[in-house]
Amino acid sequence: MNNILEVGDITVKFGGVTAVSGATFDINPGDLLGFIGPNGAGKTTLMRVITGIVKPDDGHVKLEGQDLSTYSINERINCGLALAQQIVQPLQEMSLLDNVALACGSAKTKSALKSMFYHDRSAERQRARELLDMVGLKEACNAMPSTLPLGYLKRMEVARALALEPKLLLLDEPLAGLNQNEAKGLADLIQSLNDNGQTILLIEHNLREVMRICPLLYVQDNGRPIAYGPAKEVMQISDVRNAYLGKAN
Repeated sequence: MNNILEVGDITVKFGGVTAVSGATFDINPGDLLGFIGPNGAGKTTLMRVITGIVKPDDGHVKLEGQDLSTYSINERINCGLALAQQIVQPLQEMSLLDNVALACGSAKTKSALKSMFYHDRSAERQRARELLDMVGLKEACNAMPSTLPLGYLKRMEVARALALEPKLLLLDEPLAGLNQNEAKGLADLIQSLNDNGQTILLIEHNLREVMRICPLLYVQDNGRPIAYGPAKEVMQISDVRNAYLGKAN
C-alpha cells in the first residue's frame, strides 16, 4: 500500500533549542491517526513542517511519494493537503454558505485575472450546501458567523477544509474550547468522515475522544517521538503514560 503521507526523521531547531527531533510516521489511505502529547511536545511545530510554514533542518515530508521539501504552502494544498485550524477565522461579513463556497471556488481564484471572468457561483454554492449538510449545519447555512457559537464555527472550518477535496485532512485541535457534548459530537463527525474514506491526521488534547475514535496514535514528548502504533497498545507504554498522564502504570 502506498502511503498518503510519509514523515521521515524530521528535526527542527530554533537557535539552540531543538523543537522536534527525529519525528517519523506514515499515514496510509483511510487512516485516522491521532497525534498527541503534552504541551511543549512539538506538535504544532511538526504540523507547520507538514504544511510548509516551517522548514525543517533535517528529514523529509512526502505526499503520495512526492517530496514536498521545496513546495510552498499553496503548492502543498494543490497537491492534496487541507488544514482545519484550531482558531477559526471566518469572513465575518459573509454567511456560512458563502464562506464555504469561497473555499469551493479556490481553483477559480488562484489567478486574479482569471477570476474576473467567473461570475456564476451556483455550482460552488450548491457544493457548499452539501458540505454544510455533511457537517451538520444545513439549517445554519445562511447565518452569519458572529451569531453562532464556537461549535458551529468549528464545523464550518471542517467544511471549508473539505471543500478543497483533500487527500489528507489535517485537523489542529478541533475540539479545543468545546464543552463535552460539543466535543463528542464533533469527534463523531470526524469518525464519520473517516468511515466514508477521508484520510485524517488529528492533533488533539482531548484524550478521551482521541482514544474513542482513533485506531492509531503517534505520540511526541519534548519534541521526540516516543510511540507510534495501535492506540490501545500505545497507551500501555510506560513512556507515554509518564509523559501524557503523569503516571507510570
